[in-house]
Amino acid sequence: MSGDESLILIRGVTKAYRRGTDTVEVLHGIDLDIARGEFVALMGPSGSGKTTLLNLIGGLDTPSAGSIEIAGQRIDRLSSAGLSHWRAAHVGFVFQFYNLLPALSAQKNVELPLLLTRLSAAQRRRHAALALELVGLSDRAGHKPGELSGGQEQRVAIARAIVTDPALLVCDEPTGDLDRKTADEILGLLQMLNREHGKTVVMVTHDPKAAEYAGRQLHLDKGTLAEQGASAGEA
Repeated sequence: MSGDESLILIRGVTKAYRRGTDTVEVLHGIDLDIARGEFVALMGPSGSGKTTLLNLIGGLDTPSAGSIEIAGQRIDRLSSAGLSHWRAAHVGFVFQFYNLLPALSAQKNVELPLLLTRLSAAQRRRHAALALELVGLSDRAGHKPGELSGGQEQRVAIARAIVTDPALLVCDEPTGDLDRKTADEILGLLQMLNREHGKTVVMVTHDPKAAEYAGRQLHLDKGTLAEQGASAGEA
């Protein structure tokens, strides 16, 4: 894979945390390339470092050593404020728990990331409406989270993640709180955003069935990376 094809280039990344007087190294010298337009599943047992790696890719944390380059930008060199601006412009986040504001409608929840932009109120409404249409929830735009099912709430969360048109979607156990049928619907939506809209998707999951939707599966164990083969998601 050439650098031109890669959206994400990770070299020699280590992450360690201080716990009292001890230093615990969670990731050990990770090297990883992810191509623009890939759908990658990160798997591994609890404590393997997969969420730590996802947080580094999404700019929610910084490495202790090594480099992380995304779309030509060395994000490991950014200040805290610079990283915040970078995340807002380039990354959409989808979590297991939807983190929607209960007092706001679906429309207003989706608009939230756009408050950091220079768009007018009318433009924000238009962008949010398009994102809700893309996830199949135009008819629920005026509903508050308490009036939606879990699957619908996650669709709103995905609409919020894509409303700024980021190149990268970072998903942490996005179906962990959903039943199988609803989970498959959400995974199908992520797959559609990947295949039809060119979003690069990096997803942490413990669920082998969820990982099958990805084009590539990576396995983390005790902070080291072992690649699995292409999944059924590529078929």
